[in-house]
Amino acid sequence: MVNRPRWLSLATVAMTAALVLTACTSGATPAPPTAAPPTAAPATEAPATEAPASEAPASEAPASEAPATEAPATEAPASEAPSVEPTAAIGTPYPEPNEQPGPPQDISTAYPNYGGDVDCENGTFNGLPYSGSVKSITAPDPATVVFTLCAPDVAFLSKVAFSVFGINDADWLIEHAAAGDLSANMNGTGPYRMDQWQRGSEIDYSRFENYWGEPAAAATAVLRWITEPAARLQELTAGTTMGITNVGPTDFDSVKNNSELQLLEGGGLNTLYLGMNHDYAPWDNQDVRKALEIGIDRQRIVDLFMPPGSEVATHFTPCSIPFACEGDDWPDTDVETARQMITNAVGEAGITTTLAYRNVARGYLPLPVETATDFQAQLEAINIHATLDEQESGTFIGNANNGKLDGLFLLGWGADYPDVTNFLDYHFGSGCTSAFGQCYPEIYEPLTTGGQTADDAARAAAYAEANNAILDQVPMVAISHSGFANAYLAGVDGAQASPLSNELLFAMTPPDNGDTMVFTQNAEPIGLYCADETDGESLRACEQSMQSLYGFEVNGTATEPALATSCEPNEDLTVWTCSLREGVTFHNGATFEARDVITSFAAQWDQLSPLHVGNTGTFEYWGGLWGGELNPTAPCGIEGQPACEE
Repeated sequence: MVNRPRWLSLATVAMTAALVLTACTSGATPAPPTAAPPTAAPATEAPATEAPASEAPASEAPASEAPATEAPATEAPASEAPSVEPTAAIGTPYPEPNEQPGPPQDISTAYPNYGGDVDCENGTFNGLPYSGSVKSITAPDPATVVFTLCAPDVAFLSKVAFSVFGINDADWLIEHAAAGDLSANMNGTGPYRMDQWQRGSEIDYSRFENYWGEPAAAATAVLRWITEPAARLQELTAGTTMGITNVGPTDFDSVKNNSELQLLEGGGLNTLYLGMNHDYAPWDNQDVRKALEIGIDRQRIVDLFMPPGSEVATHFTPCSIPFACEGDDWPDTDVETARQMITNAVGEAGITTTLAYRNVARGYLPLPVETATDFQAQLEAINIHATLDEQESGTFIGNANNGKLDGLFLLGWGADYPDVTNFLDYHFGSGCTSAFGQCYPEIYEPLTTGGQTADDAARAAAYAEANNAILDQVPMVAISHSGFANAYLAGVDGAQASPLSNELLFAMTPPDNGDTMVFTQNAEPIGLYCADETDGESLRACEQSMQSLYGFEVNGTATEPALATSCEPNEDLTVWTCSLREGVTFHNGATFEARDVITSFAAQWDQLSPLHVGNTGTFEYWGGLWGGELNPTAPCGIEGQPACEE
């Protein structure tokens, strides 16, 4: 396809999208959309009839040729604004906004490009509450993008380097959002282009001959998946794959002692936690949460189920990350006191609940079934009677992200970028994940301070306050930071055990300079529109083809320019000017320019945008890393807005 310039002047915005008015009921703080009753599923959820990725039949057609008729019924076409479900009975509606977003084709030189400006001081946009940190994204010319923020952001480069902010061709994004097949396709600028996703078995890539940088080492690559660590190692030993993730905890020595293999051990930039949602009883009782805080023998979990190099978590964030471990350590285990606290809170019968998990080995949870079973026994010892609830991977992640897990659950986190904001802001900041319920102001207020200052002493004080508030409120129980290792055939050059779990196949050379690099991970990707994914398997699949303004060095954590040659801040870190790389083309032949950046970011930023569709439509990372979206669902009761009414 011939490269085509597509720079457009700012068009008149057509007022075609309809805003669905929403409201809240009693209380000064609204229930988040994820706390809606199970019978009122949000419009952005995947339909129950849609098969999860691991159960979908293999397809012989390349993913880029997927017909529009395969779109899930719940994904809105580009000509319509996605519907927004009320979270409760009708009470006080949103204030009437001045204008609505128009067709996505009109996104050009700036966003927001309708209504008034974002009012950072009063926390509003277009007459609606706004808690985010991004004020505007503008393009003074096709090769420059300017990010203006409401407050300084010391982690800006690390955030824009993260793979969920990969840049799509604007026209391609608009077309495939309308078709409803974003999650099955990729059209990036990276050294590998995706050829096809053979559901249930592998994703195939080939070298992109028009890549702007150093070409992929091998002509083709294959990303496969096997759930069991022992089975992955068996495939490696047989030579049918060349690299595997997450060697089983008991297999380190067998790999080390095999001269035909190489073991690469990685640092534990991850956290396993026992989660609960305080919007549901009995987890709304702080004494119950505090009982869990001291009721789990975390050292036992590390000793029995974690690889060499693992350690008990003293704080939610691994201490190797600066400012992570300010404040007090997690308290010691005291099973007897914990059991008495449960009895005092709910009575002698204790608590009957579920313990949800997914049977996918991750760096923070290499043996999920065995670990969940031990947790079940430990919970019984403190008078919590938990039934194990193994859920399919995509279903489990969706339920967590949408706040639907009303029992206990085992989940974790691996570093996306090496800053404390990645761990704490996503989970507990003002745009926190819904997995734990409504955000805790005691935690997110100091986190906001910590993320907006470059002064080390001020950051340390803010994170000490936030970490101590986590200990007091107990939104979850931090268990461990796990060591991990990947294994490769001895002849693989450029083998990686990335601390960010973003192993890049295009930087690896197969044995004997072969033509195809084959790599096997823990599970099938949930989706390939990674703006709306959070699982590492999906992100790794995207990282082979998609690129962001910045990236991370191969097998490391330092940021480096990618689609931008530089992003320079002003003195107070509130304005970042990114100079875009010239001569870059997308895999479909389109020319990369500023409009693509603005469209890609706006799709995540604005809940009313017709482009705000994906696998679940929750776009978890945006709220966690940038504080909040434009036009959020039902934010009544926020300062300066009407109070919720009966």
